[in-house]
Amino acid sequence: MPSRLRTHEKLICAARDAGYLQTSIRDFLDRTRAGVSATSTFIVHRHDIDTDLRTTRKLFEVEKKYGVKASYYFRLSTLDFGLMREIEEYGSEASYHYEEVASFAKKNKIKDPALVRDRLPEIRNVFRKNFQWFEQQLGKKLRTVAGHGDFANRRLKVNNTEILADQQLREECGIECEAYDRSLLDHIDMYIVDRPPPQYYWPTSPLNVVSAHRSLCLVTHPRQFETNWKENTKDNLFRFYEAVTW
Repeated sequence: MPSRLRTHEKLICAARDAGYLQTSIRDFLDRTRAGVSATSTFIVHRHDIDTDLRTTRKLFEVEKKYGVKASYYFRLSTLDFGLMREIEEYGSEASYHYEEVASFAKKNKIKDPALVRDRLPEIRNVFRKNFQWFEQQLGKKLRTVAGHGDFANRRLKVNNTEILADQQLREECGIECEAYDRSLLDHIDMYIVDRPPPQYYWPTSPLNVVSAHRSLCLVTHPRQFETNWKENTKDNLFRFYEAVTW
């Protein structure tokens, strides 16, 4: 697959020329609460760092070139606190791409969704521990998080987001918003997610709808932007191993 970083840069320029403010989920949340989102146009950039820190760095450098802010959500398997501190110091957001439901189910060989939900108190304790450790290592308060979608979640039909159905847990952790919360998405006119080639985006390319909507949320993954054989093959092999041994 040829690099799509130039396409991302083209989108940034097109959105800038159309008058869009390009920002993170955290910043958009603050502006929404202040009533600013109703009078401005936005592209909310969200990057889920499932794999490939090399391309994550390249995305960050492109966005810095144009003064664009974004949210970067890191899994425990992709943490790079040096890069994450750079992201925060620049003014973008580095936070947690959590997956404790899927991880717990695979670790404990649970394939029954009812049994997984019965263990949610334990899973929430694991989440709390990981979240607080993440904050301590980063040295920054995490205000938003985003659930990762694992193959185990699809098989179980239990999303990682069920962890945060507990309001007390949110308050204990100081989590103001989950990236799939309706309180956030209700302020988004169009939600676009990247896809593997040849589709690239769903439901359409953001380049097709710039200027057509007041607010867009674009969810992207570094592995869809550039070929990184080493990192992506390692991830695919580990996912295969997990599927076989679960």
